[in-house]
Amino acid sequence: MKKPDNQILVIFGASGDLTHRKLIPEIYSLKVLGMLPEKFLIIGSGRKNMTDQEFRTRLKDGIVQFSDQKIIRDGDVGEFVQNISYLQMDPDSRKDFEKLKTFLAGKAGVAGTGGNCLFYLATPPNIYTTIAGNLASVGLSDENDGFRRVIFEKPFGYDLYSCRQLNSSLHRIFKEDQIYRIDHYLGKETVQNLLVTRFSNGLFEPLWNRNYIDHIEITSAESLGVENRGGYYDSAGALRDMVQNHLLQMAGLTAMEPPSSLNPDSIRNEILKVFQSLQPIREEDVQKYVIRGQYTASRVRGECLPAYRQEPGVDPNSRTETYVAVKFFINNWRWGGVPFYIRTGKRLPTRVTEIVIHFKQTPHFLFRSEDINKAVNQLIIRIQPDEGILLKFGMKEPGAGFNVKNVNMDFHYSDLADIRLPSAYERLLSDAMLGDSTLYSRDDTVETAWKFLDPIQTAWATNPDIKIFGYPAGTWGPENANDLIEGKDITWRYPCKNLADDGLYCEL
Repeated sequence: MKKPDNQILVIFGASGDLTHRKLIPEIYSLKVLGMLPEKFLIIGSGRKNMTDQEFRTRLKDGIVQFSDQKIIRDGDVGEFVQNISYLQMDPDSRKDFEKLKTFLAGKAGVAGTGGNCLFYLATPPNIYTTIAGNLASVGLSDENDGFRRVIFEKPFGYDLYSCRQLNSSLHRIFKEDQIYRIDHYLGKETVQNLLVTRFSNGLFEPLWNRNYIDHIEITSAESLGVENRGGYYDSAGALRDMVQNHLLQMAGLTAMEPPSSLNPDSIRNEILKVFQSLQPIREEDVQKYVIRGQYTASRVRGECLPAYRQEPGVDPNSRTETYVAVKFFINNWRWGGVPFYIRTGKRLPTRVTEIVIHFKQTPHFLFRSEDINKAVNQLIIRIQPDEGILLKFGMKEPGAGFNVKNVNMDFHYSDLADIRLPSAYERLLSDAMLGDSTLYSRDDTVETAWKFLDPIQTAWATNPDIKIFGYPAGTWGPENANDLIEGKDITWRYPCKNLADDGLYCEL
């Protein structure tokens, strides 16, 4: 594995939860695995007044609590955090950025990291341009003495207009190859394995088209509600929070043509072509192709769960969707006429993300099956949890006759006892340090995704007659979502079984 060049990582918003729970624990994992630069420093900045030692203590607690327990080394955590510094800063203050520039120069001189800097904005999106502008105002965006890369968290924009404005503002400061828009779903091992499954196997690629595939279904379900993020979520909703980035990106990887090479732009060019081929959904057709829902109060396994409108920070009359299902088509030679279905929601029965390829039935079905749907071949790519791949196909039941039984051929990453599965942030942070933008979103793909969703957002904002369906917390969303699926007696796949004693579990 190639080691990254020496560099300093600066985290804006470092006193927040993302740094504590994700960023520093994953960087520690990279340290243990020998994947950090030879000379490497971390500087956290935030509005909160903290000493270096207070900051280090907080980060140490996060590493112990959230890092992969298999790789934590006694005594090593304390040594790791000793190389982390904290600088109190106001993102609106140019004077504080002058202070940051001086601080960076001093640290780089002592540690020998050179001028390379990676900036991570773990901040609210509304101050992205403020921070970028202040970095530029003191010369920290210039690449005269080393690289300057900037990682932006989602959401990248609020709609098509704001996305274009944000891209335009950032491009006045940074070149596109300096900008890294993170989507942690793309860092998941099974998502990346989708490319290998498709393009390294002569078994699948010849079947990966409209001739053999009936429809494709992508699900990202969460069992939790909005927790303490009601204020943020009520201004975002499931469409902005999940569909524009995670689900459309997974659809892009599923539907893309083989890239000419594995370099970042070759792969991202093919994803862009998919987004450009999305059949537009007209405002007047939104009710036909999109279902939105909002969870209501329910009792789940003895626990009383509140309705979304009862959550702290949520408007009691809110029409923000906590569930959305979309049906769409990709107008190109490979996928013409094949429906794609994507859904996401909060307070569903379990946490699960998967891509399901539904193959067409045989033209003449000779054998009896209790459920005709179970006789259809499926390829299930499980992103989380219990990452793996499963192929469903029919086998004859023992005994007289030709009764068909569905059987599974599966692979689980957990079966590889000698191989550790890296987390999404671990992989993405490593890639950014190396300058590999393959798994980061490019400006044109983000804008094209927003363009596809723009009529849906407009219709919801301007047409009060479009319904938002209630669904009890702990269920699979509004029953009306099944109306999207084409075909008699065909519904969404429900990957969980209900057990009287053990509650819910997910079956791949």
